[in-house]
Amino acid sequence: METPEDVKLAKDIVQVFVKGKKNLRMYPSNNPIYAKTIEEAARKLDEFFSLHDELKLRIKQNELLVGTDAVYSSASKDENLALFFFKDGLRELTIHKGISAEELQRFIEVLAFDFEREDVEDDVVTLLWEKDFQSIKYMVDDTVLTEDEDYEREAIRQTKDAAPEEDNLQRAYDDAFTVEEEKASSLLQITDKDLKALIKDLERDSYDKREKLLEILYDMLYHADSPGEYKDIVGILTEVFEFSISHGDFAGGIGILRKAQEMSSASITDDQRGQLNILFLFAGSHRLIKIIGELLDNGTLTDEALLSEYTNFLDKSAIPSFMTVLGELKAINARKLVIGALTTLGRKDISTLAKGLMDDRWYVVRNIIYILRMIGDKRAVEFLTKAVRHDDTRVRKEVLKALGELGAQGAAQTIRECLDDPDPSVRTSAVRALSAVGSDYAKRVLFEGISHKGFMGLDFAEKKEYFEALAHWKDAEVFDFLIRTVRKNTLFRKAKNDENRACAAYGLGLFGSKDALSALHRIRDSKNKLLSEYAYSAIRRIEYGR
Repeated sequence: METPEDVKLAKDIVQVFVKGKKNLRMYPSNNPIYAKTIEEAARKLDEFFSLHDELKLRIKQNELLVGTDAVYSSASKDENLALFFFKDGLRELTIHKGISAEELQRFIEVLAFDFEREDVEDDVVTLLWEKDFQSIKYMVDDTVLTEDEDYEREAIRQTKDAAPEEDNLQRAYDDAFTVEEEKASSLLQITDKDLKALIKDLERDSYDKREKLLEILYDMLYHADSPGEYKDIVGILTEVFEFSISHGDFAGGIGILRKAQEMSSASITDDQRGQLNILFLFAGSHRLIKIIGELLDNGTLTDEALLSEYTNFLDKSAIPSFMTVLGELKAINARKLVIGALTTLGRKDISTLAKGLMDDRWYVVRNIIYILRMIGDKRAVEFLTKAVRHDDTRVRKEVLKALGELGAQGAAQTIRECLDDPDPSVRTSAVRALSAVGSDYAKRVLFEGISHKGFMGLDFAEKKEYFEALAHWKDAEVFDFLIRTVRKNTLFRKAKNDENRACAAYGLGLFGSKDALSALHRIRDSKNKLLSEYAYSAIRRIEYGR
């Protein structure tokens, strides 16, 4: 349950976002007010994250809520932050602890983006996806995406219904001269309702005939007695199958495969079974997968369950074709569906899937890494370690996340090498990955990193990641190390040392042991504001379990 303080902190954060939305439109990036806005947002979030691991905002049309409490409300149509999200389908936005200043800046830039310009076709959801946020997640109501199309169809219908009577009379007058006199007899008019019923009957009749055709073909195959007949019949089945898929009848195509699988399990000859296998191979051919990619991209195929069932009929030979299609798709939802298909297929052949790591396109490589992570096979570590030096930081971060979750022997050694990466966000990902690995070796690497002479010169946020990672080991060695660090005083570089002490206090808060309270109380009233704030937050976290 949210406390009044939680609600107040969340309100402060949202107000900074509102202010940032205005300031970033008004000032260039080198202006001090611009930089101050980003710093204020980071400070407010740090204050909130000292108590919680995430800030989850539920989005209504004119309100933003944390739990059941409104932290923002506006009835205006202009400069309404809630409506800004809501109108494009966003229903929930979650900011996770550990968000970098760079990512925070990119998020506020999205808020400040001018979507009203005539040359802009993107929406908030698209821009959030393109920014590739790691610490910001969001939930979208997919039904919003189809509302505009329904509205357009309804508007056209209403326009036609409202056509002036004079136009109809003129059209009738003109048509009268094109009709031959002998056909001037009274005709029964067909209404729109009659026409729709007729079309529906024709479609149903076509479906019934196809089902009957398939029943006959499978019966013929079962009773055929020569390889030539088997080949001819399966050839016809394959043509019907391709026709169904290419015309968007995915369910009908799956029905053909389902029946073929049932027959393969029955008492038939090896020659018959061999011909049916040709149908399954065709289903996984590049030609068919390319058609499926087009159906996904144009929105004809959106059913994840259907694609999943289709994928289960295929073997590992379909993996390269799906990877090719993945790199060509433009629609986000289409990519998600293909990623799901490759997750299923990839389990059948990790090494073939891993060849996608050699692709020239960073986003393909990152998607392959994500798929390997979803599969969860520790054999993937061998391939992932080769991608850890990729030129694109987004790829390197995805590799580290995968290595951390897989946690196989040797992963921690590779992760350790990334602690010296030139990009701070990659170094942070490496620290988190070591925490996820959770081995004794990973803990030793973190200790060594903190003890290194260059550690004190790191940014506070990066140093804090080390101590947060260490707090995952709930053992005496880590506790004693954190206590020693909190108590450590120096004459030189005192400000930097106090940053380390604040980080250690933060770690003790996460550790959660009441044995740390006496040490934390000693520094709670420190003249160093940062140290005092983190000590106070840690005490509250331990005492109140927050």
